[in-house]
Amino acid sequence: MRHPVSNSRRATASPGRVRASAGGVRGGRSPLRLNNQGGHVGAPHVIVAMLLTVSLTGCDVLPERARAREQRETAPTQVATFHALYNQQCAGCHGRDGRLGAARPLNDAVYLALVPPSRLRHVIAEGVPGTAQPAFAISAGGALSDEQIDALVQGLRATWGRPDALSGVSVPPYAAKLGDPERGSAVYAAACASCHGADGGGGPKARSVVDPSYLALVSDQHLRTTVIAGRADVGMPDWREHLAGRALAPQEISDVVAWLVTKRGPVPGRRGGV
Repeated sequence: MRHPVSNSRRATASPGRVRASAGGVRGGRSPLRLNNQGGHVGAPHVIVAMLLTVSLTGCDVLPERARAREQRETAPTQVATFHALYNQQCAGCHGRDGRLGAARPLNDAVYLALVPPSRLRHVIAEGVPGTAQPAFAISAGGALSDEQIDALVQGLRATWGRPDALSGVSVPPYAAKLGDPERGSAVYAAACASCHGADGGGGPKARSVVDPSYLALVSDQHLRTTVIAGRADVGMPDWREHLAGRALAPQEISDVVAWLVTKRGPVPGRRGGV
């Protein structure tokens, strides 16, 4: 005689053949699928939703991501405004506002009135061999186009130059041959020693100008430019104020620069070794 099996025995006897109440789970089907009144959806729908979410979070169709991508992909040669170019290419050495950097201050009206625009452009484009000044022109291995270099030159003069900075003044030549070191020693003693020390090794107001590391980093023209234009950002006067009652004469400038050059040791990679 066959006895009916209770519901409880039927449920435990064959888990794969369970028939739940309305809205429940049926054997062999995904537990994610419930009735139309809500709850989980089928596994394929979940996968599609996940893929859609991932695609949107990484998609540049979102406005913020599109703008960020555009900025990242802007080529360096497309930057053309002076301040942007200066901040990217020059501020690290010459100072954020053109002063108090490791290199010569460019925010200096006397310097900008002294240096010819063509020379300023050449230094930016081609660099200064044997010194820390690199070449920025694409043709010289740098990253800037001719238009960008022009923007830097024009921007420097327009932003920090002053047309009247040296008006009515007899300005020494920007460039000249080295003079006589012996005469230069006397010029140094009269015009420079009170700040830089009797031997140039540093004094009460200024640091050494004969330090081998310093002289190895700068060119002869840099020394001449500094004697003429000074460094207003650190309180060094220009050529008009080195001597009491008069300015340094052009020959005196050439002589004292020649004396400074004799303090420089051999510099590897520099033409002539010095």
